[in-house]
Amino acid sequence: MNVLIIVLAVIIVVLILWQWRHQRLLSLRARLMREALRNRDFTFRLPADRLFPGERDLQLALNDMGGEINRLLARSEVESWQRLTRVLTHEIMNSVAPIQSITQAYIASPLVKDTPLEEGMRAIYDTSLGLSTFVDSYRKLTQLQPADVKPLDLPHFIYTMSALYPDIKWHVDLNNVATVSTDQGMLRQVATNIIKNAIEAGARSIDLRIADDEGIYHNADNGKSVTRLLISNDGQRIAPEVAREIFIPFFTTKKTGQGIGLSLARQMMIACGGNLWLAETPVAGFHTTFIVEI
Repeated sequence: MNVLIIVLAVIIVVLILWQWRHQRLLSLRARLMREALRNRDFTFRLPADRLFPGERDLQLALNDMGGEINRLLARSEVESWQRLTRVLTHEIMNSVAPIQSITQAYIASPLVKDTPLEEGMRAIYDTSLGLSTFVDSYRKLTQLQPADVKPLDLPHFIYTMSALYPDIKWHVDLNNVATVSTDQGMLRQVATNIIKNAIEAGARSIDLRIADDEGIYHNADNGKSVTRLLISNDGQRIAPEVAREIFIPFFTTKKTGQGIGLSLARQMMIACGGNLWLAETPVAGFHTTFIVEI
């Protein structure tokens, strides 16, 4: 009888200790998620293993919610920049058009032609024409065509991309993912922009891989799974102060850059029902990792 009491006591103590440890782990998860929310990092993905079924479902739902919030914030940011760009381009074009028209008329006037005034008028006209061309190039930020989302053979797509850059060493691990649903043309432009930027930053190696199971979640908008493609490179690291700005339209660190590449790339992925952002922590062995949600 005493032995039975002792065994039961030991079992109870073990259960209490296990429950205490389990609750500590749940509290740790809660603190990590609060910290992520405080830092406006909605890409958190906490593991759901070693949890009870109900706790596992709750954790997966929280992971999915973080992904949805991140995507909605990106969409809202893109729409805000689109509205601002639309207003700016409209106002600039309204101001430049009369200047072009008036200076063109003066250039053709006999009173100005072959006089010292002609050179000045032509300089004003050429400058306004260049500004019109410059502004017109940014209209693509607000005139993006609707995405044509279709099933895409991802391994073949990656093969054709790698063939365009034979001097780069490629590491590809698609984790048995054969097909994704996206706009092939848009995804190609997004991948090309990321890879081109990497090469310009001195990259000699590109890594493409599918995030593990924790990187695939359920999209509440269309009821489909969203796959995360990680595109990494070993080029020059992106400084933290630059990383915060790279998706802002017109921001660039290049002397000849226009600053619309990554901003447009994010708009394309959002149009396809996905997203694009820079990972805070790159894939091991690489300096920069972009996360493309497809």
